[in-house]
Amino acid sequence: MLLNYIARSIGELVGKGLPWTVLAEFVGLSVPFTVAMTLPMAVLVAVLYAFSRLAAENEITAMKASGVGLNTLLVPVICGGIVLSLLMIAFNDQVLPRANHRLRTLQSDIARKKPTFALKARMVNEVSPGKLYLVAGRLDQSTNKMREVVIYDLGDPSRRRTIYADSGVMAMTPAGDLALTLFSGSIEEIKKAELGELQRVFYITNHIVVSGVGNQLSRSTNDTYKSEREMSICELQRVVADNERALDESRGEVTRTLVAAVRAATTGAPVAAPPRPPPVVQPYGRHWSLARAYCQYLAPLFGVHAGQDEASNGGPAPPAPARARSPAQASASPGGAAKPGTTPRPGQQPYPASPPALPQNPALTMSEGPEMPPSLALAALTATIEGTRARIETDQRTQWTYDVEVQKKFAIATACVVFVILGAPIALRFPRGGVGLVIGVSFGVFALYYVGLIAGEPLAQNGKVSPFLAMWCSNIAFTIVGAYMLSRAGRVGGSTRSGDLGEIRDAVRARLSVLARRIGIPVGPRQGLPA
Repeated sequence: MLLNYIARSIGELVGKGLPWTVLAEFVGLSVPFTVAMTLPMAVLVAVLYAFSRLAAENEITAMKASGVGLNTLLVPVICGGIVLSLLMIAFNDQVLPRANHRLRTLQSDIARKKPTFALKARMVNEVSPGKLYLVAGRLDQSTNKMREVVIYDLGDPSRRRTIYADSGVMAMTPAGDLALTLFSGSIEEIKKAELGELQRVFYITNHIVVSGVGNQLSRSTNDTYKSEREMSICELQRVVADNERALDESRGEVTRTLVAAVRAATTGAPVAAPPRPPPVVQPYGRHWSLARAYCQYLAPLFGVHAGQDEASNGGPAPPAPARARSPAQASASPGGAAKPGTTPRPGQQPYPASPPALPQNPALTMSEGPEMPPSLALAALTATIEGTRARIETDQRTQWTYDVEVQKKFAIATACVVFVILGAPIALRFPRGGVGLVIGVSFGVFALYYVGLIAGEPLAQNGKVSPFLAMWCSNIAFTIVGAYMLSRAGRVGGSTRSGDLGEIRDAVRARLSVLARRIGIPVGPRQGLPA
């Protein structure tokens, strides 16, 4: 996985004259993501291989004869899986987001850097992409002197210039520009509008400066933006809680608007909307969740506290809760722009202005001033509700997106325990499987597990299923299968003459034979299906 990621990014690295320290940093920052994805795989491979060897060499039988049951044997392994899961949670919370943030910043810095300048003798060298090309018959790398120099200038589309020189010297300026000093040559120029004319100028010394050739890698130091993959669990949970409060405010706004409109229509007098209840601010949400419990009880061990800002935690400030604004405030900041001093939620524009209270909307006032036609009042009410509905949809989608990332961090870490429960009974059931069993089962389980994660993520982000179910369905399914196989693991014998891959093949053929007879395909009771 690490080599695959580096291979996909090799086009961003080669040909830019990057020092080896930058390349080593790029590889090092790519390792945490690989560790987070492959550690559960490593646990499954280790459990399958260890227990298959124990069963194949009759160590399980010897332990049973000594009074050590299978449950006793599994206790330290499951405890080891729990320890790895806890370490993985801390790793996914603290190390992985920071590595992802630094890696994205480094990739952005590398993408802005142009290739460094390097000349080769007797070759057409692209000095400025698409504009300037240089050919040198001889080149002294130690003194930067050139002989038999030809420069093709294509920077001006209305003319073509060719510069010849008997010799020359090149140097880099402190600003990173290439300075060429040419001696004893000529300049030939042909205008496209006058192809029948050639202008030739002879010179003794000619100075040419090409900008932006040897620019250095500029590292960003003030990139405070973080995507959902660059946030810790508590930062993600604060965004989820912020969107949860915004959803409650938006839904309450719709309810109060409708109630006030109905009262105004039935009584014929303007009725003030019910007062907005004071918001209940809880930094990690009002509903219990695994992330909320983690942030309240375990995250303080890492020095993270509720409401901690960028200066104290090394990350962006927690998103400011959405607050309704008065019409005067809304008009002072057109387009729903954030007020100075407020922080919008990561990856989103700030909330637009909340719809004004109904008595302040002249289209819905029915007793003061000239009466508005019912159609106009209905149009104003519809516009208010539609704007709030669009804001609800945006907040809901953002909440789902960040909640998926929270659940994924816990689900992948918990997979270390799940694969212990699943791998041990499979290895004990087929002790002669060997390396083939380890490779085959590992690939099958990995494929099913990660396909479940990949397929569940867009479903959860679109609201088709809950984020918890989308990220935890693979863990739940494999835990049920593993627990069922562990309940039947007592049938494992002490002989190694059975339980290999051939037994798996025979069992599959027997199942297929039963299925074929049920659908009408003539298969004898001992005939089976052809291999």
